[in-house]
Amino acid sequence: MTPPAFRLLVLPFRRLAARILAALLLGLPLMGLPGPAHALAWRVVTADDLPAHAEFVRALREPAGQAAAAPAIEIVRLDAGGALPAAAPESNEDSVVAGVRTRSLTRDAPAAHALPPEGLTIALGAAAARAALAQPGREPLLLAMLSRLDYEDLRSLPALRQAQRRVGVLLREPAMADQLALVDAVLPGKRRLGLVVTGESAPMVEELRRAAAAMGSDWQLNVEAAPDARSLAAALRVVLQDSDALMVLPDLIGDSQAATLAVLRAGASAGLPVFGTSEGMVRSGALAAAVSTPAQLARQARGLGERLVASAGQASAAPLVEGATPASVRVNATVARGLKLRVPSEQELAQRLSAPR
Repeated sequence: MTPPAFRLLVLPFRRLAARILAALLLGLPLMGLPGPAHALAWRVVTADDLPAHAEFVRALREPAGQAAAAPAIEIVRLDAGGALPAAAPESNEDSVVAGVRTRSLTRDAPAAHALPPEGLTIALGAAAARAALAQPGREPLLLAMLSRLDYEDLRSLPALRQAQRRVGVLLREPAMADQLALVDAVLPGKRRLGLVVTGESAPMVEELRRAAAAMGSDWQLNVEAAPDARSLAAALRVVLQDSDALMVLPDLIGDSQAATLAVLRAGASAGLPVFGTSEGMVRSGALAAAVSTPAQLARQARGLGERLVASAGQASAAPLVEGATPASVRVNATVARGLKLRVPSEQELAQRLSAPR
């Protein structure tokens, strides 16, 4: 019979071995294992199995460089009701497997588990962002893979502006300055840009105006509002009269396939190029767009997350908001030929956008 004192010494090692074995079998990172004092422990909250979110997580787990260790990532999935999962108690050897699985609990689960001081929660998508903001806590929070419309919907939540918690926001779309720089690179000397917008587009239009002013006073933004679908055609006729190109913002028009196609058709009929803010829009007929892939967003999220953790003790009532860094440019070569435009390669355009301005 094993002496009680010996059992007390052996049990922690048996649990550690069980945790290592479970992680190896499941192909997941070793959560909660001893490691360097500077190792990061990050929790990623997600509400779905979207391929873009899966690509984001895979890239986040990759080391940033030879000298930089990848953070220890734990995937936490919301339940069907949108509740934020919590940790299950680890009272025996079997429970260590739960520590390395993707966990999903019920609505009436206890409060979410605490992360270590250097921890960070990353919420992917709008549903996960709302659940994470509703959860009390002081650990830094990064809301990622959000569209601009998603962020505008969240801006009214008081939890986004808590001085005791550092919150960062990483948008899916590049900043308006980058989109305007792309127009300048593709159509040098063309400064008249037409936009049809909706009510919630005001912050984006203002950002675009600031970017245009910073790039030079010769930019002319022709903006027409379309409060409903019936007024879209009339607004398009107005902006087409005095524009060199059209731009579709990531607003309710850009979020609607029917409205986007209407803008693309109007531009094609008038012989004007249309610039979008997504790869899908380029496939549908826009001339070009500055984009950032989920893997590129994950690398940007790591840098933003590290800054949030480093400033966790600093009070700030405003979230730190970043647009996606446009590491890629997509061009529709068929549209370019139809418009008789000689457009630089996607690689050259991406280099121009990444150059200091």
